[in-house]
Amino acid sequence: RTELALKEIMSSGGAEDDIPQAERKTVTDFCYLLDKSKQLFNGLRDLPQYGQKQWQSYFGRTFDVYTKLWKFQQQHRQVLDNRYGLKRWQIGEIASKIGQLYYHYYLRTSETSYLNEAFSFYSAIRQRSYYSQVNKEDRPELVVKKLRYYARFIVVCLLLNKMDVVKDLVKELSDEIEDYTHRFNTEDQVEWNLVLQEVAAFIEADPVMVLNDDNTIVITSNRLSETGAPLLEQGMIVGQLALADALIIGNCNNQVKFSELTIDMFRMLQALEREPMNLASQMNKPGMQAKKPARRENPHKYLLYKPTFSQLYTFLAASFKELPANSVLLIYLSATGVFPSGRSDSEGPYDFGGVLTNSNRDIINGDAIHKRNQSYKEMHCLHPGDLYPFTRKPLFIIVDSSNSVAYKNFTNLFGQPLVCLLSPTAYPKALQDQSQRGSLFTLFLNNPLMAFLFVSGLSSMRRGLWEKCQDYLRKINRDIAQLLTHSRSIDQSFLQFFGDEFLRLLLTRFIFCSATMRMHKIFRETRNYPESYPQLPRDETVENPHLQKHILELASILDVRNVFLENTLDDY
Repeated sequence: RTELALKEIMSSGGAEDDIPQAERKTVTDFCYLLDKSKQLFNGLRDLPQYGQKQWQSYFGRTFDVYTKLWKFQQQHRQVLDNRYGLKRWQIGEIASKIGQLYYHYYLRTSETSYLNEAFSFYSAIRQRSYYSQVNKEDRPELVVKKLRYYARFIVVCLLLNKMDVVKDLVKELSDEIEDYTHRFNTEDQVEWNLVLQEVAAFIEADPVMVLNDDNTIVITSNRLSETGAPLLEQGMIVGQLALADALIIGNCNNQVKFSELTIDMFRMLQALEREPMNLASQMNKPGMQAKKPARRENPHKYLLYKPTFSQLYTFLAASFKELPANSVLLIYLSATGVFPSGRSDSEGPYDFGGVLTNSNRDIINGDAIHKRNQSYKEMHCLHPGDLYPFTRKPLFIIVDSSNSVAYKNFTNLFGQPLVCLLSPTAYPKALQDQSQRGSLFTLFLNNPLMAFLFVSGLSSMRRGLWEKCQDYLRKINRDIAQLLTHSRSIDQSFLQFFGDEFLRLLLTRFIFCSATMRMHKIFRETRNYPESYPQLPRDETVENPHLQKHILELASILDVRNVFLENTLDDY
């Protein structure tokens, strides 16, 4: 490729003898670095997606080559412009690849700092209009590169909650798609329009708007902040386990999604991350090395959209294998329920159904297997029994599904800490159906105040009142922590997990969610309430009078006290 490029350069730039040796070497070195970078980048897709060790050295080599390539084209821009014919879109492609590297480094490490790095490179492409000349060239494949850049930039902005930038990007992308389809009359117009629709739905998924005084929308972040989780106080005896790994699994067909990320998956991944730090590398500085932050900030995550059973088990086994000592594996399942097809004489861990992680049907002789055969069980259903082998290590499970109660029938075979938090299996008909915009249960775990406002019938709120309620909610969380750690009858698994900040916040939010639903006037059926394995002592947690008083006080601040029962204990 290098020789071919040089021949093309020489034929366009005059005789070979006219090109100084130093400039010829510059072009040769650039072509070599460009080829090497593409080769390494293409090799990334061949790396196994699971396991945390195998990929690191390869990623490091790829980063090194791109660092050299980026600096090289900066230092020799004039020669490359004159002799190689370097175009601005080619510089944009290099910057876009570096952005992709940082984004994939975030996916591999769960360090949110790398999202900021991806954002800075993607932003520079836009600010410097690297792709602006692409539309003048009669090459549809170049325009597609530009459209894909926009789609990737939008994903990074969504993850960083930069919704204002997302809205601007969507407008620009819409114009680009219109121009692209008008000029080239391509067949992928429907797919690109679907991308626009998905992003628009994703932006509007939150059921409540927080507004400034000038009616602009306040962007709320739901990652763990310094004041997020209630602090452990003196006298609280909790375990020393740390959340190290999480599998976030999504398969809700009717739910808003973008780029293989459902809104439930998006909310849960944010609940398992700290606010990102900015590593402050700039485009004109050699800042592309994958520097590891001083300490591990976030648990490692796998995001699995509609995994088959074999894919899911492979990732589970990899997480289990690499789980450090005194660490916890979290499994989050947001998926359609699979119910038992008939009455069973036994009540084992495969007799209550489970959740469907992938909607594909097995094909035999060209025909899908139908469930008329009572003994047939759905292949991609994850049963409680499927998780038994992994309870050899501390396991924290969250199931958001219409058949979450299947996981109540768990058995702790190995005596390790084990907790399952289970969503309601149905919501009251009087509650506006929001399932397409994400599950209410997961919203409580991600943004409890927004969920509380939604069940209270509120759709917007002023920033000042929002912040006042957030302060009160922090007080409620502190009191829930006191109730949980001082309970005399609580299962020790809850306390074992309570030492970890992320799990502590999830547990306090779960109890707040459960207490809120039990006090709400329209949540009157047992299936409307979250449950857990092991069961929580209700009188000391979700039905504690002290907590109920707090919920009524929060409702009073919002002027929605009429939505809740005053004397709940008398109503049971």
